[in-house]
Order: sequence, then C-alpha cells, then structure tokens
Amino acid sequence: MIKIRYFARLREHLGTADEQMALTPEIRDLAALTEQLRRRGGVWSEAFGGEQSVMMAVNEEVADAAQPLRDGDEVAYFPPVTGG
Repeated sequence: MIKIRYFARLREHLGTADEQMALTPEIRDLAALTEQLRRRGGVWSEAFGGEQSVMMAVNEEVADAAQPLRDGDEVAYFPPVTGG
C-alpha cells in the first residue's frame, strides 16, 4: 500500500485530501501512478492530464516521474510553488 496526498488546489478540485492504493505490477513509478489517476476520468483527467502542471514528492522529497515506488511510500501531489 502507498498513501497518496493531495495539496492546495488539487485537494479542492479532487474533493479529497488523501487516499491509500495498493501497488500493482503496473504501478512501478510516479509516471505510472499519475497515469492511473488520470484514467479515472472527469476531474482526475483534468488535474493530471490537463495543461496545469503538478509537482510530486515521495516520502517528503521532490521527485520526478521516473521515481520508483515501494510499498509503504507516501506520495504527494501539489501545484508548483512560486515565490520571490
């Protein structure tokens, strides 16, 4: 199992702050997980397949789509952070 957390506008758009998901052989990395979420359709497709970019972290460290996933990981999705 992995825990998935959604922050800021994603949490509001998706209507959930977190969920748990079993890892399957198809979900080996963040790219595959993100695609699985996008395939849910509707707001999920908008959030993960649209023009808005999403940042990702695994176990509180920013990660890219190639990051492998392991049982017990915590994945976070959040909008890009800007500042100045």
